[in-house]
Amino acid sequence: MAPQLAWIGLGNMGRGMCKNLVEKGNLDKPLIIYNRTENRSIDFSKTLPSGKLTVASTIQDAVSQADIIFTCVGDDAAINDTIDAALKGDTKGKLFVDCSTVHPETTEGLAKKIVHSGAEFCAMPVFGAPAMADSGSLVCVLAGPKDSVEKVKPYTQGVMGRAIVDFGGQPVGKALLLKVIGNTFILNMVETLSEGHVLAEKSGLGTDNLHQFIETMFPGPYAAYSTRMTSGDYYKREEPLFAVDLARKDARHAMALAKASGTHLKDVEFADAHLEQVKKHRGEAGDIASIYGAVRQEAGLKFENDS
Repeated sequence: MAPQLAWIGLGNMGRGMCKNLVEKGNLDKPLIIYNRTENRSIDFSKTLPSGKLTVASTIQDAVSQADIIFTCVGDDAAINDTIDAALKGDTKGKLFVDCSTVHPETTEGLAKKIVHSGAEFCAMPVFGAPAMADSGSLVCVLAGPKDSVEKVKPYTQGVMGRAIVDFGGQPVGKALLLKVIGNTFILNMVETLSEGHVLAEKSGLGTDNLHQFIETMFPGPYAAYSTRMTSGDYYKREEPLFAVDLARKDARHAMALAKASGTHLKDVEFADAHLEQVKKHRGEAGDIASIYGAVRQEAGLKFENDS
């Protein structure tokens, strides 16, 4: 008999991952879902066939009924609060799988608390945008005890993801080290694209010509972010795909890790300064791609490319 699964956290990534668990995960029981804002759980449940989801009203309710509990929340404080609430009940024999992007030390701390309660824990941060979560094409990074990792694998490749980075048998913090360092590549990519498009506009090459080169030379994430910039999606969208506050949280974690390791991330420092400008201009609606607007402003252009 398949284990009962629960999912806590229905943000941009969580919703797509849940959808694929339900559609491809060979579950023989409804997936239990919980979100801090219950209306989001209710609304999401209406998007899938009847009987595929069960909405829990509290974290303890979701955890008490489940064998494997996935968590995917916004930051370090949120995951600590979530796990503290979960551990108020009997969790012996359960497996917690955290997909949140947090500091490696936070993940190690979670592992200690969870194991002390008699439960198992593994880390599973993922790489990919919300569209990749929706299509089931994420890259899942697994770390923790090998036995625990093996229990999670059936729900990764071919279900929520297209590939696995397997750190089974390694400390859970290793998965988050990779996630935080990997996210600096995304941050630096957006910074480079933003500077390139602004130079193309100011020098007379034109952003359309540069975008054609990017699509030809760098298909995939580079082309996707370039499209978001040239189309104006970076400021037109009401709900950000990669919110400015989350991007800055990741940047802070990366810079803290670099400082503790005796190195520097100069590119990330520049990108974070631009994200600070984004937050001032767009507030919580700011997106990582809005770095383009900040670079435009520095060059004497409008933040929005609507002219």
